[in-house]
Amino acid sequence: MRRRIPWIAAVAVMLVMSAILYGCGSKDAASIVKDLDKVMDRMESYQGSGTMTLHTGQQPLNYRVEVLYQKPNYYRIALTNEKRDITQIVLRNDDGVFILTPSLNKSFRFKSDWPENQGQVYLYQTLVKSIQLDNSRQFTTDKDTYVFDVMASNYNNGSFARQKIWLSKDDYAPRHVEVTDPNHNVMVEVKFDTFEFGKKFESSAFDMKSIMNGPAGAGDDKQTGGTDSAGQTAGQTDEQTSASPEGYGETAQTAAADEELTMVEPDPDALPDGVSLIDGPKDVQLGDTMGVMLRYDGTYSFTILERVAKPDAQAMSQGIMLDLGFTMGQLSGDGASTLIWSYDGVEYRLTTEDLPQEDMVRIAQSMADASGK
Repeated sequence: MRRRIPWIAAVAVMLVMSAILYGCGSKDAASIVKDLDKVMDRMESYQGSGTMTLHTGQQPLNYRVEVLYQKPNYYRIALTNEKRDITQIVLRNDDGVFILTPSLNKSFRFKSDWPENQGQVYLYQTLVKSIQLDNSRQFTTDKDTYVFDVMASNYNNGSFARQKIWLSKDDYAPRHVEVTDPNHNVMVEVKFDTFEFGKKFESSAFDMKSIMNGPAGAGDDKQTGGTDSAGQTAGQTDEQTSASPEGYGETAQTAAADEELTMVEPDPDALPDGVSLIDGPKDVQLGDTMGVMLRYDGTYSFTILERVAKPDAQAMSQGIMLDLGFTMGQLSGDGASTLIWSYDGVEYRLTTEDLPQEDMVRIAQSMADASGK
């Protein structure tokens, strides 16, 4: 004989089971932070790719970004302007930190512990650290992702205030990142297409010589934590000459005399209020090559020098690395600050005594999409 459960009791059982299932399947911010600690402890390597958009100028600038990481501290980041087919690579291996432009056979070496001292929006370590450090973090869920809203205090950019980070519920891989200014305007956005933990890399993946000579890829045949040809790379590093104080000293090869420079001016919207061009563009002699000079004055004063980049030039950079979004720049100087960067065959130098660092970055970014020889 069957016994019928009263409908009230049946409803009560269903509610209890729902509560149990909900409790098992849900996570709060504190438990996710603990899980992220475990992910970081176990993480050996990863590879991710996606699209980064800079919203700092009048028009958004889009870049493809590919990130390779191998424990303990090997990185390779490729930033490509797909519209103009320009790629620059940030590399860290046993020999140091390098900014590489393979199309020009040009490299800069930095004495730096990057990225430990400077966050990058496309690095998993930076995103997790941001979540871990912000005890006032805001948390929500969105379909198949966990969403954190935290302070953006780990970036070397004073205009960054907060960031939203979307992590996959399956494995905590990053899906989407938005960095905003104090007025809640999105400054930088990264959308990851792929992200894989535990990726195995070929021995050439973090070798500078291999990267400069051709694409270094990922594969399943051999995993490495450093460079396969350290001796060759170290030798190439030893041959690098120290950059002159003026930034335009002797290099390994003199640029051809008939190379022409297409002068680029900053986007007017990127200039601080009260600043305008007062002199130039004017042709100037820069070492053994000709260049162009622009002088700005008003609320702040600064000078921009441009010249055709010399192929095969290699230099030891004494300044600190400054993230420009589309590449890394060299920032140096105590009184007068100088920011030097190379892009699409052109070297740029911005010198100022009073221009804030975030404005220097904004001006450099505004010149990127229009740059070139």
